[in-house]
Amino acid sequence: MSRISIPLVGFLLLLCCLGIPMIQAEGDYIKYRDPKQTTNVRIRDLMSRMTLAEKIGQMAQIERSVATADILRDCSIGSILSGGGSAPLFNAKAKDWIDMINGFQNASLSSRLGIPMIYGIDAVHGHNNVYKATIFPHNVGLGATRDPDLVKRIGAATALEVRATGIPYVFAPCIAVCRDPRWGRCYESYSEDPKVVEMMTEIIPGLQGDVPSDSRKGVPYVGGKDKVAACAKHFVGDGGTTKGINENDTVIGYHGLMSIHMPAYFPSIIKGVSTVMVSYSSWNGQKMHANRYLVKTVLKDITQGFVISDWEGIDRITYPPHSNYTESVLKGISAGIDMIMVPYNHTEFINIVTDLVNNNYISMDRIDDAVRRILRVKFALGLFETPLADETLVDQLGSQAHRDLAREAVRKSLVLLKNGGNADAPVLPLPKKASKILVAGSHANNLGYQCGGWTATWQGVDGNNYTAGTTILSGITAAVDPSTEIVYSKNPDADFVKSNNFSYAIVVVGETPYAETAGDSLNLTIAEPGPSTILNVCGNAKCVVVIVSGRPVVIEPYESQIDALVAAWLPGTEGQGVADVLFGDYGFTGKLPRTWFRTVDQLPMNVGDSHYDPLFPYDFGLTTKPVNAS
Repeated sequence: MSRISIPLVGFLLLLCCLGIPMIQAEGDYIKYRDPKQTTNVRIRDLMSRMTLAEKIGQMAQIERSVATADILRDCSIGSILSGGGSAPLFNAKAKDWIDMINGFQNASLSSRLGIPMIYGIDAVHGHNNVYKATIFPHNVGLGATRDPDLVKRIGAATALEVRATGIPYVFAPCIAVCRDPRWGRCYESYSEDPKVVEMMTEIIPGLQGDVPSDSRKGVPYVGGKDKVAACAKHFVGDGGTTKGINENDTVIGYHGLMSIHMPAYFPSIIKGVSTVMVSYSSWNGQKMHANRYLVKTVLKDITQGFVISDWEGIDRITYPPHSNYTESVLKGISAGIDMIMVPYNHTEFINIVTDLVNNNYISMDRIDDAVRRILRVKFALGLFETPLADETLVDQLGSQAHRDLAREAVRKSLVLLKNGGNADAPVLPLPKKASKILVAGSHANNLGYQCGGWTATWQGVDGNNYTAGTTILSGITAAVDPSTEIVYSKNPDADFVKSNNFSYAIVVVGETPYAETAGDSLNLTIAEPGPSTILNVCGNAKCVVVIVSGRPVVIEPYESQIDALVAAWLPGTEGQGVADVLFGDYGFTGKLPRTWFRTVDQLPMNVGDSHYDPLFPYDFGLTTKPVNAS
């Protein structure tokens, strides 16, 4: 029986504690576990040890609800995600998320090679899936600020809140150029102007950190444990579909695609974006998930990050979805997609890819390219050194500093469209001291409506119980003089308004929450009782109307009744930011990120079009100066 000395045991334990790579039983040095080696050396070493099954497993991303320890260990699954609103439990705290994700990670680390999984989540306006996270204005509002430094700071705050829950990867930013507000994802777009969208790619170094000056361009970069891997989406042309129909066809020439929809991808890649997500949409009839030229030749020639599909995106290459799944898998992987969102059917996916490789329909070079890119991002994230969550960051979730930043973003995003008639004195800023004021409208006291889609759940929520924040009504209440009487009525009738002799009224109405296809709209009207509230109040009192929406909506029929009109977009959890500007603590500075149409019959209509005749043109926005309102 062999013996080992006590000093040697102690020495080996010391090596483990110091994190120094160990020697396997057969004397094989584990090079890929050595952080002193270059990333390329580590990738080559790890890939040389991987079986085909382990490589294909790395290409699969599955939903958390179907992930088990056995699946993660035995299939070497590369990634897990939370779909919209998918959480470990209702109103889960940061520690609940950490415990779940660490459990998944420990299962991945128990696989033969111990390759860590990467957990991804939609954090499109803050850490929006998570209870009590800071919810920032949606991208359309940030586009109105024209402030890339602000957006970068929002990216950094979002990264901290995401890391507070143990998550290292976000499916953001959306850098679509929305060319038709009828599209249900238009609020995810910063602007109709590709220059503004390009400017707002500063969110990427906010999320990931600034790329070192000596770094090679196009290489994924994540600058530490307080940063996350980002995802530029949706490649490419998703904001240009016919009639704004989600997942529809973008009919445009190559020059138009490159000059309108592509420009923001180049700075994103230069800034080290880790991943790019492919669009559900088509380009001139060809599904983007199967577009080998644009994905493999154009995109992957300039980035070493990985390309990921959208949720069941390859299923939709064929119609009806999943009807010829083998063909879809073949086309998607052959087009250059590296990681496939197969939320619920990883076994079928893995079996099909295995058969396609074994029968020479997919080459090993294509598989190796995918795995190499996936591993590069995992090494950039430091997952091999620190695979588990840093629990010291939990206090960052919903921190006051982040809420203050969100409030600043709300202030800067507001666009003043009307401020009294031509011959009238300006209505805004409002006096804080008044005998009695009316606050009305469906959106005045509703955090869910204020935040919009992609908040708590995929489609958004109704009410104040799903997150923490301040409604616009609460912000107004805090802003006015204590002697001012505030009357709140969700939908007052005209007689009520007439009989109360209000000093002025603030009406807050708009769109109810939606996401993706559910938000597609051919009429873009404000749902009742919004229009009735405007007419009942503004016909009988001096009024300010605040529109809470993800895009321009039909307002011309009521515009003559309105004394002052404000576009608040979807401001998020910090409703005080609206009150800050209404009452003159700060001035209005926002500019329209997109054209405000007169009627939907004009659509699509963007600045520069020959038929351009808007109600309010692109880049319009009245300004006010801060005052000490009294």
